[in-house]
Amino acid sequence: MQLSEQEIIRRQKLEELGKMGINAFPAEEYTITDTTESIKQDFAEGKQVKIAGRLMSRRIQGKASFAELQDSKGRIQVYFNRDEICPGEDKELYNEVYKKLLDIGDIIGIEGDLFKTQVGEMTVNVKNFILLTKSLRPLPLPKVDADGNVHDGFTDPEMRYRQRYADLVVNPHVKEIFVKRTKLFAAMRNFFNNAGYFEVETPILQSIPGGAAAKPFITHHNALDIPLYLRIANELYLKRLIVGGFDGVYEFSKNFRNEGMDRTHNPEFTAMEIYVAYKDYNWMMDFTEKLLEFCATQVNGTAESTFGEHQISWKAPYPRVSMQEAIEKYTGFDITNKTEDELRQFAKSIGIEVNETMGKGKLIDEIFGEKCEGNFIQPTFITDYPVEMSPLTKKHRSKEGLTERFELMVCGKEIANAYSELNDPIDQRERFEAQMALSERGDDEAMFIDQDFLRALEYGMPPTSGLGIGMDRLIMFLTNNPSIQEVLFFPQMKPEKAAPTIELGDDEKLILEILKSGEQMPLNDVKEQTKFSGKKWDKASKTLTKNNLVKVEKVDDVLLIKLA
Repeated sequence: MQLSEQEIIRRQKLEELGKMGINAFPAEEYTITDTTESIKQDFAEGKQVKIAGRLMSRRIQGKASFAELQDSKGRIQVYFNRDEICPGEDKELYNEVYKKLLDIGDIIGIEGDLFKTQVGEMTVNVKNFILLTKSLRPLPLPKVDADGNVHDGFTDPEMRYRQRYADLVVNPHVKEIFVKRTKLFAAMRNFFNNAGYFEVETPILQSIPGGAAAKPFITHHNALDIPLYLRIANELYLKRLIVGGFDGVYEFSKNFRNEGMDRTHNPEFTAMEIYVAYKDYNWMMDFTEKLLEFCATQVNGTAESTFGEHQISWKAPYPRVSMQEAIEKYTGFDITNKTEDELRQFAKSIGIEVNETMGKGKLIDEIFGEKCEGNFIQPTFITDYPVEMSPLTKKHRSKEGLTERFELMVCGKEIANAYSELNDPIDQRERFEAQMALSERGDDEAMFIDQDFLRALEYGMPPTSGLGIGMDRLIMFLTNNPSIQEVLFFPQMKPEKAAPTIELGDDEKLILEILKSGEQMPLNDVKEQTKFSGKKWDKASKTLTKNNLVKVEKVDDVLLIKLA
């Protein structure tokens, strides 16, 4: 393993701690009485506290030092005084352990009492401390100059997503996104539970990937010697439970679709689906807008949220626009009773790329997606989808060729999909067969025929309405994040490229040795200490900067160099 100079130094400190009999990774429980938040909320001069967290900064001034400790709730200033910590003759705990062997990022436990500094800052006066975890890798901490400008911030998205653990430490505001995500799930769960509906779990590994039109991930079960699919949706299993006698069931499910990735799509995502017996899609629209108004208020304290340049109101009710009306409004084309060929020709005429594998449903979906979707900013129900687009939906009770389906659009994106569920097993079989015909034409997102689901419907499923919500996309809108990667702890990434092995010569090692304190030094001073010729210095320093081992910057016309 190739280690940086800083990592080597930290491992050397680890060895020194061991020689002193200090376990840098102790196993025993460390009892905490307070957090940074509780201290600030319930501050009392002289109060005894016991806290733990990461050492995030420090200013050592001889026998005293101010530092910052960060725990899960925030940061607080702590004050280390040599004579308070080491009241006897032995000053080793302060002089050696604290000053020389601790590093920024180390996790420590602190016992002390509270006081306020002359400028009124709440501070813990440290009476004793213990090392709980030695940090062997420097945190990618941003630097703040005298003017308050931030440098070297940990802002590169790829690095932040790959090292979310570091992102959460050095960019504490990121944590708030995930706190709100948890609040959203809790709010939705409470809303359903209070309505009397039942949370369930259904299989992730499925023999038939049903419930949506999507390309699945395929795996193999060795013991059964059969192919299995990661679920693309949980719809058909939840409907089986309605057949079995539950009046209302819901599930927060991890779904997987082997399709493209972009700012609003991840191959692994979280959906919520709920099915309620004896209801239709009109009831579900009323239910959905009340649900989302409640969730927005629970997450943000208000029914309003900001997304980019838009102010979104989640307050019910929401407008209801049919798909036919939307397409005619934004394209001037009426899709009613149009043939597949007429739809294909129109799509081509307005610049939409189409092919012969696309049936009527896919063509209408492309037209709507390209020309209409982006116009709906405030929450809007798009209703009454053509039957070809909706193989699991009841035909409309009064409009020929349409189904009782809606999608909820917000800021040009779909976040919810709902139906009056198709419960006629004969009609459902015919819809599945139509999907199979599309599959034979080359549509790799067409649905499979699920014979067991058809058997379940033949026993009889009561009239039912179902709703699916993309939870990742919903939290994007509630936290003003345009990228789905920002609301997932660990989004899918390309494999990380292995760092190249760097072979350093004696010249490069000497420069690193001079810089090992980690402090920024004038470049000319370091060059003089090496006693290198100009050519020798240029070659060695270029190798180090090229491999990001040292960093050179200009401050007030002076070149400064430090470890990167």
